[in-house]
Amino acid sequence: MTNRFMLKLPGIALCLVIALPAWWLGQLFPIVGAPVFAIFLGMLLAVFYHRREKTEAGIAFTSKYILQFAVVLLGFGLNLSQVLSVGRTSLPIILATISSSLLLAFLLQKWFKLDVRIATLVGVGSSICGGSAIAATAPVIKADDEEIAKSISVIFLFNILAALIFPTLGDVLGLSNHGFALFAGTAVNDTSSVTATAAAWDGLHHSNTLDGATIVKLTRTLAIIPITLGLSFYQVYKAKKSGQTQEHTVAIKKVFPMFILYFILASVLTTLLTELGFNPLVFESLKTLSKFCIVMAMSAIGLNTNIVKLIKTGGQAIALGASCWAVITLVSLAMQHFLGIW
Repeated sequence: MTNRFMLKLPGIALCLVIALPAWWLGQLFPIVGAPVFAIFLGMLLAVFYHRREKTEAGIAFTSKYILQFAVVLLGFGLNLSQVLSVGRTSLPIILATISSSLLLAFLLQKWFKLDVRIATLVGVGSSICGGSAIAATAPVIKADDEEIAKSISVIFLFNILAALIFPTLGDVLGLSNHGFALFAGTAVNDTSSVTATAAAWDGLHHSNTLDGATIVKLTRTLAIIPITLGLSFYQVYKAKKSGQTQEHTVAIKKVFPMFILYFILASVLTTLLTELGFNPLVFESLKTLSKFCIVMAMSAIGLNTNIVKLIKTGGQAIALGASCWAVITLVSLAMQHFLGIW
């Protein structure tokens, strides 16, 4: 076991070396985010780095197991009672945006002639929480590194557009501070981009929508649990339907995302300890470690991705991402108007 891990160390170290500047760049440019920088730095290095016999095992380990470990740690950032008590007013909007985006991704997948896995990742990433949702879903549906990189790149594009456009759009529409917090929290994909969008609005209006938008975003994150569990059981159903009845039990063990179970347990533990009086700041370091592990995993995914192929074949994924982004924006605003919040 020790010898096997030692063989992985060079590849893990390489991912760490890429993740450090990506993390720094992500702090400087939160609108882009460290995971996106990590993917692109990894892809650029992959153009010149061909002899990777010593690092291949570690890169594969990082893209799979460190990614799953990051998702587990993500659970320590969720106090379920706080999220549900503060964020419950946004639940109808969240449910409407998630369901409409996922349905649209399902309907357009064949029309755009997209691989099912990419359509799933783009739909989940657009509707739930960007990179974190993609990180949680990818192992369940057995997406490869190029599919993950393509999906993250699509999400990144519309994160930037949202952060640039939404504050002005909110002004034009006459949204209140509370309305814009709901809008940013439900219609912007990634946490860092939600923060950037809400901060831009606060700068214009001298308000404090950032806290509200963040809580709405955390409430959306809870959708990772039913979505990934549903996909895992669907994978088992497909295995059974294809006639693998003798391997059905094995299929359940292989497909069921145990790391999602640990994610749930981490969330429950955080909630219980907080209710018992533990300082929630105790979990901040675990949340930070989770984010950094995602950046490391994205570095590995970038190293395994052909940037030329990604550019040539990314058109349909971008079209799907644009469609999901548009419908989420419209549904979020329509639900606010219907509920009398706007």
